[in-house]
Amino acid sequence: MGRLDGKVALVTGSARGIGKGIATVLAREGADVIVADLLIDLAYQTAGEIQNRHGVTTMALEMDVTNEDSIATNVENAITEMGRIDILVNNAGVAPDNLSENEVESDWDRCFEVNLKAIWKVSSAVAPHFKENGGGKIVNIASIAARQGGTIAAYSASKAGAVSLTQSQAIELGPHNINVNAVCPGLLWTDMWRKLEGMLVGDDADEVVDRRDRFEAMLAAACPLGREQMPEDIGKAVAFFASDDAMNITGQALNVDGGIRMN
Repeated sequence: MGRLDGKVALVTGSARGIGKGIATVLAREGADVIVADLLIDLAYQTAGEIQNRHGVTTMALEMDVTNEDSIATNVENAITEMGRIDILVNNAGVAPDNLSENEVESDWDRCFEVNLKAIWKVSSAVAPHFKENGGGKIVNIASIAARQGGTIAAYSASKAGAVSLTQSQAIELGPHNINVNAVCPGLLWTDMWRKLEGMLVGDDADEVVDRRDRFEAMLAAACPLGREQMPEDIGKAVAFFASDDAMNITGQALNVDGGIRMN
């Protein structure tokens, strides 16, 4: 038996990367999973892989987390198709197109729309359903960039906002038996980090990016455990927060980063 047997989880931005790792672990713990992503073809592929591997029910949705109509329609469709939602994971996220010294307003707008405001928008669409059902779990994916600013100011600021929003949501929704927590991933080699690697080294050619020079240097310099984090590491933390094991934990942000940031 899994810790999440009988539960239904909606995971945004889960067609690939960290989101896919989260969806996979939740399914392994017994949850039926809704894979919500703009990359709908990849979302269907991921949903199929998870269903075949873990024997749970899955659903793929083409959701734009910045668009309230898209959110409302997809949440309604998910509830109709799956019967309920018990767990919401706000994972969808983006990085800016420029480092801090060259950032423009559109970098800030995009990061705040996807990394911060989307958490509020999707949570606002799902929370009434949670209240009707007597409770639920929300897990927001932030970043260790929320803990200390760096070379991507727009991203760091939006993720710091996500941690603050998590605390506000925990206060607001706690009386309705809704737990709200955050997970702060560390260094993971995802498509987002590939993009950042190219920005940091000043060359986005595959043969340059795939050497992972800056990624490996940061890992060696900053991570006490000396190993990179994997999407399923983040998924395990999410599964804990989504389970009854964490029924008395809310408003917290957990670093999963090999010790890069210590509280």
